[in-house]
Amino acid sequence: QVQLVESGGGLVQTGGSLRLSCAASGGTFSTYAMGWFRQAPGKEREFVSTISWNGNTFNRASVKERFTISRDNAKNTVYLQMNNLKPEDTAVYYCAARRGLISTNRVDYDYWGQGMQVTVSS
Repeated sequence: QVQLVESGGGLVQTGGSLRLSCAASGGTFSTYAMGWFRQAPGKEREFVSTISWNGNTFNRASVKERFTISRDNAKNTVYLQMNNLKPEDTAVYYCAARRGLISTNRVDYDYWGQGMQVTVSS
């Protein structure tokens, strides 16, 4: 069983930056594809970014030039560097893990973190 613990969320002004971290335990981290999702109030949980076990990445279009996903397999941690944040980025952000290839579909992910709030003030 894989446990995921997110950190790094909080309140930031428009144009600011945050770095989210997700520490994994209980599994072979280096074999998992990792993803970040977010859910704003009243909306569906949506895909943000994903990274394969060997570093291939894919982002949703609205964050492509602003967010960067990375991983450190030695530390069992995945990161999401978020720059030039906008109020529409406000949401609860979730880390997720799945066996196999990267995916943008939340139903493909086997394990989820508890989520953490990111609020961007205007």
